[in-house]
Order: sequence, then structure tokens, then C-alpha cells
Amino acid sequence: MAVSHDVGHQLGDLVNTAHRIRQSIESVIEGKGDVVRLTLTVLLAEGHLLIEDVPGVGKTMLAKALARSIDCPVRRVQFTPDLLPSDITGVSAYNQQTREFEFKPGPVFANIVVGDEINRASPKTQSALLECMEEHQVTVDGTTYQLDSPFMVIATQNPIEMEGTYPLPEAQRDRFTARIAMGYPEPAAELEMLDVHGAASPLDKLEPVATTAEVQALIEAVRAVFVSPPIKRYAIDLATATRHTPELRLGASPRSTLQLVRAARAHAALAGRDYVIPDDLQDLAIPVLAHRLLPSVEAQGQRRHPEQVVADLVRRVPVPDAPGRPPGGAGTGR
Repeated sequence: MAVSHDVGHQLGDLVNTAHRIRQSIESVIEGKGDVVRLTLTVLLAEGHLLIEDVPGVGKTMLAKALARSIDCPVRRVQFTPDLLPSDITGVSAYNQQTREFEFKPGPVFANIVVGDEINRASPKTQSALLECMEEHQVTVDGTTYQLDSPFMVIATQNPIEMEGTYPLPEAQRDRFTARIAMGYPEPAAELEMLDVHGAASPLDKLEPVATTAEVQALIEAVRAVFVSPPIKRYAIDLATATRHTPELRLGASPRSTLQLVRAARAHAALAGRDYVIPDDLQDLAIPVLAHRLLPSVEAQGQRRHPEQVVADLVRRVPVPDAPGRPPGGAGTGR
């Protein structure tokens, strides 16, 4: 099957549009190019992003910058201990005039939902997002409502050692395509932040640079990115390695393998390629897999974090020789 001209044209559009969104976000978030790129990768992979770090490093700012860069409905939810599941999904209310119950949609009915400090709410409220994230639908009082596409949850959380936080259940962590940490900025970037943010928030000046239809078209283009059988096998080998190492008591789920391949497609497309190579999987292995894993007691005693275990496994798992290009064509790329 030869690579069509249409695919190459779609990838060109994708790279250009993604570049505009990236520039828009980086006008607010200085010195975090890798974080911004991963955020776009998750968006185009139809996934959800978990941003974990200490307060004040720009977690919510990143989420808002992405939301404002796309002309689409955006809702923000501040998670607190008294937040109820119906505060997220919506509620059926009785209408005195019509004498019928009417569904009042919650903030989850948007293209981008920003969940701020998600781990400050109770596990019951956190679980209200599970059906939304996995099936893109909400069920209230026995009635199912479909969510619009694209749909992305960007959740921020503080480290679980901080006061007033509840650890996310393993099932919910597994719904997030990737987890990233913002980290502290470099001194030069922090100095620029003081100059730019000192008088007013740059978010106030941020204008949309892409439409919902454009983002949906980009997602369709990412779905067409080719993944060869050896590359699929390599993704499975990486996930299988996490299940067999004694340093982990919970390895990567089959869902994580699927998410890794989806994210690799988006990663390849952002690089201007219509096929996935091993480097795509290697670059994404830690942010996509590590937050789903639980270290063994021995690993905890040695202060071995899942990120370190995944990095070691990436170095040990054999890399396929096949380049991953589509059969019958050289593929597009840079």
C-alpha cells in the first residue's frame, strides 16, 4: 500500500497547526518545550493528561493556555473535599412548569475539561470521571449522554505527601494517557516570567489559533499513521517487561499498551512522519507507563521509583530492526 499524497498533505497541515498551538502555549509557559510537546501529543492521541507537581509551577497555567489556544468549549472544575459527583457530571432537576425532570449538564460537557487539584476531592468524586474519560459518555439516572469530540481531561494534582490530598485510585490513574511533572523553571526562564507576568497575566491576551474542527481533523490524520507489526510487538514487549520485573508489584495493563501506541502515532505525526519508529515509543515510555506502575516493597526500600525502572527496561528490551515504514512507500518525514 503506497503512501498517498493526501496523508502527506494532512501531516503538513497537522505540523503547521500544532506549531501554532505550541507557540501560543509557549508564550505563556516559558522554557518547557518538552512538556508542551507532550501535552499536544496527548491531545492528538485522544487521551487525557495528568500534571503532577508542587503548587505554583504552572500546572493550571499550562492547562488554561492549551484551552485558550483552541476555539472550543472549556470548563474548569476546582476539586475540593466537599465536591460531589453530580457537580461534575450534572444532575436531573424537577421543572415546576413542565412537571418533568430536566437534565442540567455539568462541567464535563466541554471539549477540554480542566480538573484543578483533582486529588483534593474524595475517591467517590474522582471516580465520577472514569466513565467520561474512558467511554466519552455520562450516565445520570439511567440515561446516557454522549460527550462532544474532541474530549480531553487535563487534571492537575499535588504530590500525595502534601496535606489534604487523596491518592488517585489505580483504575483512574490508568485512564490518563500520560503523567508529566512541570518542574521548576531555569533561572533565565524564571527571569523572563517576571518580566512578562509581572504587570498582567499573559493568558488575558491569548487568542485561539485553531478551531475545534481543525483539531478533530488532526486527530483523524493521527489515526492514519502507520504502525508496523514489529513496532506493535516492541510496544507489547515493553509492557510485558514491566509485568515480569521483581521491582514492580503491578505492571502495565493492556490499556497502557494501547495508549502507548496511540501516543506514538501522535508523536510521529508531530515530527512530520506518517509511520512510528522505536524512538517514538522510547520517548513516551516513562510518561505513558510509569504512573500506572506500583513498585515492590524492595524497590521502595531502595528508593527506586517506577520512572527509573521503566528507563532501565527501555535500555534492556531489544529494539526491532525494522524501520517501521509503510510497505510499498518510503513514507513522509523530515
